[in-house]
Amino acid sequence: MWYAVVVALRNLLFDWGWKQSVKPDVPTIGVGNLRMGGTGKTPHTEYLIRLLSSHHIALLSRGYGRQSKGFLLADAQSTAATIGDEPAMMKAKFPDLTVAVCEDRMEGIRRLMQLPQPPRLVLLDDVYQHRHLKPSLSILLTEYGDPYFDDHILPFGNLREWRCGSRRADIVVVTKCPPLVSEQQRQAYRTKLKLQPHQLLHFSQIDYGQPLPLYGGADWQPVKEVLLLTGIAHPDPLKRHLEKQCTVRHLAFPDHHDFSAADTQQIVNTFNSIHEPSKAIVTTEKDAMRLRVSTVAAQLSALPFYYIPITIRFDDDAAFQSTIKKFV
Repeated sequence: MWYAVVVALRNLLFDWGWKQSVKPDVPTIGVGNLRMGGTGKTPHTEYLIRLLSSHHIALLSRGYGRQSKGFLLADAQSTAATIGDEPAMMKAKFPDLTVAVCEDRMEGIRRLMQLPQPPRLVLLDDVYQHRHLKPSLSILLTEYGDPYFDDHILPFGNLREWRCGSRRADIVVVTKCPPLVSEQQRQAYRTKLKLQPHQLLHFSQIDYGQPLPLYGGADWQPVKEVLLLTGIAHPDPLKRHLEKQCTVRHLAFPDHHDFSAADTQQIVNTFNSIHEPSKAIVTTEKDAMRLRVSTVAAQLSALPFYYIPITIRFDDDAAFQSTIKKFV
């Protein structure tokens, strides 16, 4: 209960101007949510990176789960341990992208602007509760099957802050939607989300790509049984996707889990216990960054191991892109 009281008081101090919320001189786009993980921040951030690829942008993240502190600029040698799994994944996918991590986002932006070629736009990952910084454009994500209007603040639910915090968003995106969302369902969501007149509402879906080899080796071939290995907050959508194609045995670890020698042995034992000869291990792209650590890879690289890349698609791609491009 004290958590809810402290969060409410903290937000009031910012809302009343007693605590300072600064908008940086450089344009910024913030992506975040109200709940604890699992709404799709990483793929939506990747969508924005692709959309704005012709601009000189930088990605600034907290670097959750890293074994380092302070401001770090990612390079080709950066790993999940040094900068966090999500920033490491982005740097691997977009080698030319400026990627930085810093717990203090204002300090992170200050350091980015001191670079020889400072960015003209900064994307801020998981920044919604970082009230000391006010993004130029704030995007709030909420999951279609688990929206914030049906949830409660910790410890009574999974929300990081009260639902009224959604008022700070410029755009609300309902994520992980089914293939067809009717106009009636859209209007129902708008009503339940209690959006302000200026707030834009969009709906997005996940597209799963072809599994790719994690440690090299043969290309993906359909199998009859899969060991699904996840260390993310909400793996159920991926599990349901795979179950349409084959039998799935799921080995779930906590979000941002660092895999140990005992974990890798459990993975090997579980895979060997599957008697179906047509089998493989499948994981997420984010988990793949932590599974590439040399000590882990040494035990797992001989197995048929694959990861599934995902992309985001909006029901109204043109309208969403137009909104972002107008801002830029």
